[in-house]
Amino acid sequence: MEVNINLNESYKNKVILVTGGAGFVGTNLVKKLANFDVKKIIVLDNLFTGRLENIENIKKVEFIHGDIENYDLVRDIVKECDIIFHLAARNIIVSTKDPYLDFKTNVYGTFNILEASRYSKIERLVYASSVSVYGNALYLPINEKDLLYPLNPYAASKISSESYCNTYYETYGVPVTILRYSNVYGPYQTPLNPYCGVISKFITNALNGAPLQIHGDGEQTRDFTYVEDVVDATLLAGINNKAIGETFNIATGVEITINQLADGILKITNSSSPIEYVDKRDIDNVRRRVLNIEHARRILRWTPKITLLEGIKRTIQWIREMK
Repeated sequence: MEVNINLNESYKNKVILVTGGAGFVGTNLVKKLANFDVKKIIVLDNLFTGRLENIENIKKVEFIHGDIENYDLVRDIVKECDIIFHLAARNIIVSTKDPYLDFKTNVYGTFNILEASRYSKIERLVYASSVSVYGNALYLPINEKDLLYPLNPYAASKISSESYCNTYYETYGVPVTILRYSNVYGPYQTPLNPYCGVISKFITNALNGAPLQIHGDGEQTRDFTYVEDVVDATLLAGINNKAIGETFNIATGVEITINQLADGILKITNSSSPIEYVDKRDIDNVRRRVLNIEHARRILRWTPKITLLEGIKRTIQWIREMK
């Protein structure tokens, strides 16, 4: 409760822009912001994967249907903003299919946000990056200073955007904070979206008696982070002055195999769905992933509160309520 009170005071009377605010993480962030005494929340989203119904009844929200590739539009919006949460991006599956559009949205769109911020008086720009920038790390757990090695166009675009963020901070003083999200899951990651994450897919199939498809042998590991924890970290990054110019892993520090994940979801849902092993996809090229989150704990005073078991249970409840 104490954190919420502090956050409420920090965001009081602020005009906030959330790019991609009708998407999965964006919707959860907007809903949390709407509980604060903010002046206005501007959502800029082209609805490629976002859903207008996610946010249309949320108080204090002004929705703008548009693209971050449109610099004139971005400039006009940024002029009136105090804080920007830049979440808009083409996801990893779409990016691999069309690297040009990946570059156009993820890199050029981010450049537009930064360039507009350069000429405004924003207090903070929080950029949502991804732990995909690390590729196959040499050491575990992965630290923020470890080698970045992109294995797909999405990761390359995130690294490029991070570089622009750091450059605009160092050269022009734009107050940027970079967050590297790790395998986020939870409510509003709708299974109706063909690009949704594995947890949502597994839960939906388990509830419907459909097979849980695992790409490869299932022994690849990931560090899954519940969306509520991600939102809390994002909000803290938006108001902590020590976070300016910094990069943070936003994860749990807990490693789990996809086989263990599938078995766990089958048990929790009491499902008899079979597990099917299918060929790897182009994006299935990271063998192990687990992150060190000490930097976020020390600077942002953030640690994840929702265990994977609890997060899966909450996600199951949300998916059941959707039906």
